[in-house]
Amino acid sequence: MPEERKPMGPVPEGGTIRVLGGFFDGLEVFLDREWFVIGLGREADLILAEPTISRTHAAIGFDRDGFFVRDLGSTNGSMVNGQPRLEFSVGNGDELQMGKLRLRVSLPG
Repeated sequence: MPEERKPMGPVPEGGTIRVLGGFFDGLEVFLDREWFVIGLGREADLILAEPTISRTHAAIGFDRDGFFVRDLGSTNGSMVNGQPRLEFSVGNGDELQMGKLRLRVSLPG
């Protein structure tokens, strides 16, 4: 996890991201660590063969303020609920878009 954000306690159990549409439609992955990278390359924790995302496109992190997403300098950018962002907090039900890849965040209550 980058230095400027510090974790506070363990990551809450039960958080997931789910792919919406396309070849990976329905794929669901647990958010079980403080820093979870999504991309096309081997460096990513979730590797998806989607040509519109970068090798390390974005990461979902967890710190004392909750879950957040950070764009990692991608070519096609990242959005939450249709708004372009470099870094943003995410809540239960938020939709992320990375290139043409769409994801839904489900977080524990």
